[in-house]
Amino acid sequence: MLELLSYGFIQRALAASLLIGLVCALIGIFTVLKGVTFIGAGTAHAAFAGVTLAFLIGVSPFLMAVLFGLSTVWVTTFVQEKGKMKPDVPIGVFYTFTMALAILFIGLMKGYRPEVYGYLFGSILSVTSLDLKVIAALSIGILIVLVLFFKEFHFISFDQEMAEASGIPAKRLSFLLLNLISLAVVIALKAVGAMLVFALLVIPAAAAQQWATNMRTMIIYSALIGVGSSWAGVFLSYWLDIPSGATIVLLAATVFLFSVLFSGKRQKARPV
Repeated sequence: MLELLSYGFIQRALAASLLIGLVCALIGIFTVLKGVTFIGAGTAHAAFAGVTLAFLIGVSPFLMAVLFGLSTVWVTTFVQEKGKMKPDVPIGVFYTFTMALAILFIGLMKGYRPEVYGYLFGSILSVTSLDLKVIAALSIGILIVLVLFFKEFHFISFDQEMAEASGIPAKRLSFLLLNLISLAVVIALKAVGAMLVFALLVIPAAAAQQWATNMRTMIIYSALIGVGSSWAGVFLSYWLDIPSGATIVLLAATVFLFSVLFSGKRQKARPV
């Protein structure tokens, strides 16, 4: 174990999984409570379309992923308000639209590009020093905003209309939250992959909700599940030579199923 920890790529993978697991677990709490989990899947596929375009034209994959991810939030919010429709409708449209773009861009590439599929399925063991610096910078930024607006995000997650009536700019804060969700998805894209990052955003928070009795305990449990699953996934994927993204998500999903079956809420729900 100590010898394994001396490897630079393992150190980077553990640091990245700590940041990604923590950020996704915390932002996932508001995603689950507010009922906007589908935005994670839409953003992930939009970001992947940006990555494929970046490899096609030779620019930074990360910058294009951020651009496409945030653009999806902005466009779907505009379409939702303009068309007076529920958010899952425009998200569903752009979810399929951006996935079609990604397939098109891959088809236009000359030759096989294995780096592209790393973003699709995840490869946390291949995180570089530059990747880690970018992940750290964005993670710290997201966490700072979450701390600054924690009470407001908490309020709008439970009752946006009441928050608006109380004088809180609920629509603006809701838009800010969606942008934070988008950025959280982007920083986890290379580690977990576009196909699975949505799960890392939702599962730890959903599992924590089964055990938590208040917001504070839900935050603690979600963070522990997110980081624990990520760290365990790094080691198992290395030892067993299996995909890291899938390993992390499967571990988190196992915790969720255990939580549903054996949590205190389930025990209390049983008839006497």
